[in-house]
Amino acid sequence: GAFAIVCKSTNFPGEIVASRRGSPLLIGIQTSQHILTDDIPALYNTTRLKGIDPLNPFSYLSSEPPMDSPEFQRSSSFSHFSVDDIERHIEYYFASDASAIIEHTNRVIFLEEDDVAAVKQDGSLSIHHVRKSKTVKAERELHTLKMKIQEIMKGSFDYFMQKEIFEQPESIVNTMRGRVNFDEYKVILGGLKEHIPMMRRCRRLILIACGTSYHSALATRQLIEELTELPVVVELSSDFLDRNTPIFRDDVAFFVSQSGETADTLNALRYCKYHGALTVGITNTVGSSISRDTHCGVHINAGPEIGVASTKAYTSQFVALVMFSLIMCDDRVSMQTRRKEIIDGLKQLPVLIKEILKQDQEIKKLAEELYQHKSVIVMGRGFNYATCLEGALKIKELSYLHSEGILSGELKHGPLAMIDNEMPVIMIITKDNVHTKCINALEQVSARSCQPIVICEKDDNEVLQRVSRTLQIPHIVDCLQGILTVILVWLRQTTVIPLQLLSFHIGVLREYDVDCTQHLAAVLRVYDVDCPRHLAKSVTVE
Repeated sequence: GAFAIVCKSTNFPGEIVASRRGSPLLIGIQTSQHILTDDIPALYNTTRLKGIDPLNPFSYLSSEPPMDSPEFQRSSSFSHFSVDDIERHIEYYFASDASAIIEHTNRVIFLEEDDVAAVKQDGSLSIHHVRKSKTVKAERELHTLKMKIQEIMKGSFDYFMQKEIFEQPESIVNTMRGRVNFDEYKVILGGLKEHIPMMRRCRRLILIACGTSYHSALATRQLIEELTELPVVVELSSDFLDRNTPIFRDDVAFFVSQSGETADTLNALRYCKYHGALTVGITNTVGSSISRDTHCGVHINAGPEIGVASTKAYTSQFVALVMFSLIMCDDRVSMQTRRKEIIDGLKQLPVLIKEILKQDQEIKKLAEELYQHKSVIVMGRGFNYATCLEGALKIKELSYLHSEGILSGELKHGPLAMIDNEMPVIMIITKDNVHTKCINALEQVSARSCQPIVICEKDDNEVLQRVSRTLQIPHIVDCLQGILTVILVWLRQTTVIPLQLLSFHIGVLREYDVDCTQHLAAVLRVYDVDCPRHLAKSVTVE
């Protein structure tokens, strides 16, 4: 099974043993003394001992090894980690995520799969691995984190999620920082640079993810197809494994995950590596399993995300995939006009997001109209379909309110039967190649006595004259309207940000009175939008 475990024993006071398999585990190190080395060699069992199962990392504990052969052989001149002071004042912190220990130290070691770490009474740390493997590094590096304690504090906000929504202009800038040259219209992703020629010759691109990360992949699929002219497949990690999907050596597989530890996505990664595909990681966590196990990748630099419902990581993943698509077509003359249009849109994006966030109070008023309903439909198509799915997911996560994201093109194939004057509907309509079709869906919904809330562009009079309740977003290039609709879609995030704010306010407003017959008092109960019930920030089990 999967585990991350730390053990102490009364028989060995002052000593700790820790190990991981499947679940993440890191060791934070705090000391004022000089550290002897930044690399700790892993000690491998080089002798096949009687009664030891090489597949079981703990089987040696029940075996009697020969006296002339130690359980683990040294792999280099340094066998452990320590400091060069006689007093050896050193502290170790064991955690599954760096944000848990950043207030104590910013120096960490990420344990690999099946590592066993041991801390002795003298303060020395040794790391053991049962078998030597070509796929596992011989040393464990001591990393210095760039995270700051202020990044994991609420500051002036009431909730972490609210803070993270308002951090998106900055987080998107950080994702593009040093990577996009707006003056020369150049995009560089250093982690992918050596592999771009191979990607251009590949058979297909496969984007594999779960939950919100899946929606960010879906949101950018249309643009990646347009700019690369390659087949793009978007897969849910769990379904991808259930089907034993055929993978070929000339496939390129992207694994998108905020934490980099999502169990289903990690299993899909190992499956693709086994079949010889080039693997690419898109993560927000330095030192995560996905970032270490993939051939190459992109760190999105969104900063720590504490709220369980992902917000700024989604928009940064979106931008990272947009940047990848821009790199893939930078040598095509026929794509240059489109590339420049998109890069100009990326430059405007942080300013436009700030403009969207100014509608917070207006969005809160709409949330007050919706939070008592039992169901919500979010509808759109084209670039905005993924925004609908993401908006519906956020409403479910934060308010425990049933919501469904629907493709407008499927309206007459069943969902139209649900529409009446009691059903709340949110529609996303932007000026793109499906604008006329979305207007048609709006008329169909209005004909059923429904009064939808429409997210549209400011100067879209064709929509504004048909509806009374709107959330208006500034104009941006079509493929970026989505960041303004998820701030709206590959810049579709423009629309998503209103939906993020809407779902946040519904979650806060969903409160109810509980009659207490004994005391005749009413208890006001408000949902915690940072910690939705039954959900975890990092899903490390299948």
